Amino acid sequence: MSVQSSKFLLALALTGMLGPVPARMFGQAAAPSSATPQKNWKDRAEYDLYVSIGQDTNPKTRLEKLQQWEKQYPMTEWIKERKNALLTTYAALNDGKSVFDEGKQILADDPKDFTAQYYIMVFTQPYYGQNQAPDILDAGEKAAKGILEGIEMPPPNVSADQWAKLRPDVEILAHKNLGFIAMQRKDWPTAEAELQKALMMNPNDATVDFQMGTAIASEKKVDRIPAALFYFARSATYSGPGELPAAGKQQALTYVQKQYKNFHGSDEGFNDLLAAVKANPTPPAGFAIKNANEIAQASAASEEEYNKTHPGEALWASLKMALTGPEGQMYFDMNMKGAQIPTTFKGRVIKLEPAVKPKTILLAMEDKSNNTTTADATLKFEMPLAGKVDEGTELSFEGVAESYTANPFMVVFTVDKDKLHGWTGKNEPAAPVHHRRPAATN
Repeated sequence: MSVQSSKFLLALALTGMLGPVPARMFGQAAAPSSATPQKNWKDRAEYDLYVSIGQDTNPKTRLEKLQQWEKQYPMTEWIKERKNALLTTYAALNDGKSVFDEGKQILADDPKDFTAQYYIMVFTQPYYGQNQAPDILDAGEKAAKGILEGIEMPPPNVSADQWAKLRPDVEILAHKNLGFIAMQRKDWPTAEAELQKALMMNPNDATVDFQMGTAIASEKKVDRIPAALFYFARSATYSGPGELPAAGKQQALTYVQKQYKNFHGSDEGFNDLLAAVKANPTPPAGFAIKNANEIAQASAASEEEYNKTHPGEALWASLKMALTGPEGQMYFDMNMKGAQIPTTFKGRVIKLEPAVKPKTILLAMEDKSNNTTTADATLKFEMPLAGKVDEGTELSFEGVAESYTANPFMVVFTVDKDKLHGWTGKNEPAAPVHHRRPAATN
């Protein structure tokens, strides 16, 4: 809550503090109506100055009059009212240092003074931003805790009905302050607990969302990073009362995109995160983001399992990687050329040469990518095969590597007919020969 937005509370809490005072009170005490003694003025001039201060709505000239009152009447029976008037005037002038100085003086006399606690609490974060002194945090913490200890009771001059409306904002501000203070002290669990309380009362506060993400991330627990990314993303995308300014949103979005990629290993799933934060103010049940190490381990386990169950495809992928590397030719000459490959390869027919009774088959070899549209193996046969098969037919073979090219990638094998599996082509039966009958003779 800003100083400006808290004026409504100030107006209620200070009702009657510097309002008109009956002239009969000048110079003498009225008959007391209770056990509280009546206050008196030194003289008419003090009374007139008091009234003038109460009527002045300009905080600058009001402060000048208050300082004049201090100088001319250092001792007065209205010292408490003057201190509170100075406090609220410093607040109106956004003078955090003077608010703290005056507030501490008031609390020294009355440790439970609501107005002093409240304004110290209001100015804790902006004043600490100007001067990172530990005593600012100490005073802010004491004020916020004091406010929460007495939160059930309305402040002076505030009715129960008025307090029911005002209390939530005051309580939220106290928890936000305690969260902020804990963050400065690097007490991340306390910061998270206090900020969580603030978000439970008002989930639509992008600044608190970002602070929450920071507190969780700073604990450096891998299993908590998804929750931190959730709050960072919400601070960057939430629109409505309590949203970040446009520039702040963009900075937060850039930040969370980078941190998401660092954690997850890629941008995959980032849009799902954005959808989740738009639909939920806090991480929903089951919310999770896998980190890059988990993904890598799962991928390695999956690849190991695949290699066990698909030895031919695994070997082909390994050979392709070696042959397309800088030492590909050397690898082929030393390990493959003229050698029977010790496994069965599998691929799909791309082309037959010729189209019927081929002696050459171009295959797209199957691997984990399932890319079966480009031929990368050529099978050569000494004798033509029977008939033909359709494009896309799956064949397997064992062969001897004859040659290869790296770009475009192609490995040529010589294959015996009995080492080719899956060929279903058949030669067309020969057309019957019709012999002409000899002409009949008479």
